[in-house]
Amino acid sequence: MEIVRNLSQIKSHFRGGAVSIGNFDGVHLGHAALIEQLRLCADKVDGPAVVFKFDPHPVRVLRPDLTPPPLTWTSRKAELLEQLHVDMTLVYPTDRALLELSAEDFFQNVIVENLGAKALVEGPNFAFGRDRTGTIDLLQSLCEDRQIHLQVVPPCLNGEHFISSSRIRDAITAGEIDFACEMLTRPYRIRGMVTHGRNRATAMGFPTANLDAIDTLVPATGVYAGIAWVKDKPYDAAIHIGPNPTFGEDETKFEVHLLDFHETIYGQILKVDMISRIRDIRTFEDPELLQSQLKRDIELVRQRTQSWNQR
Repeated sequence: MEIVRNLSQIKSHFRGGAVSIGNFDGVHLGHAALIEQLRLCADKVDGPAVVFKFDPHPVRVLRPDLTPPPLTWTSRKAELLEQLHVDMTLVYPTDRALLELSAEDFFQNVIVENLGAKALVEGPNFAFGRDRTGTIDLLQSLCEDRQIHLQVVPPCLNGEHFISSSRIRDAITAGEIDFACEMLTRPYRIRGMVTHGRNRATAMGFPTANLDAIDTLVPATGVYAGIAWVKDKPYDAAIHIGPNPTFGEDETKFEVHLLDFHETIYGQILKVDMISRIRDIRTFEDPELLQSQLKRDIELVRQRTQSWNQR
């Protein structure tokens, strides 16, 4: 898949296909259903499947104080879209000039002139143009005038509720990683820089990688099972998010213990897939009791990751 950041960089063979416009934060199962239809429409018009993604999210430009933390960073989002067989992702720099375009001007300038779209695929709540005045009904009318096929894809359900990025964000904030993963196409992934800690866990025989500079939503405090990636190799991981009350430490930290791993990775970026929550953070009467609990945690981590890998 090709990633383009400017309309002038679009190659001719990426024009004249099917286009979907949106933020695609998290790339969840609802997005996957939409991309599946995008791929089908692209094949019908014998063109590419193209995603137009705003970067940053328009809310970050218009109301930065209301911007929710993202679920995915740009390159991860592109990776997930590629796995869904998108041919090109246009990561368009969002600025006020773009957001001030009327719905009609956005349609003409971006969709018609620059992308040469023959088909559009969107959800029923899609809105575009200045002040989001471009409704799905207006889009239908504009497409009919230009003889562009419009495919409206209904939202995906998880139980009785619609799958959405905001619902996934609520689940992660509550520590409901298992539930969040049910709605995602891949496990919830976090990345951060490995920095030095106080080495308390190392002294107990459980060395951890302390992650800083995390640029996505951090789950609620607790102990989790996950999979850490070092040079594209996976390792089962026990993850501690929160303070260390046993040692009187109130600072919230993100610590990852990689099972069966003995290398030094300070200063490296570590990616961690969160797959299941194990327990709450607790205060132990002494380090020995904590050490015994960590051993039980690790056995649970092995069980949860093995179960996940067999899915």
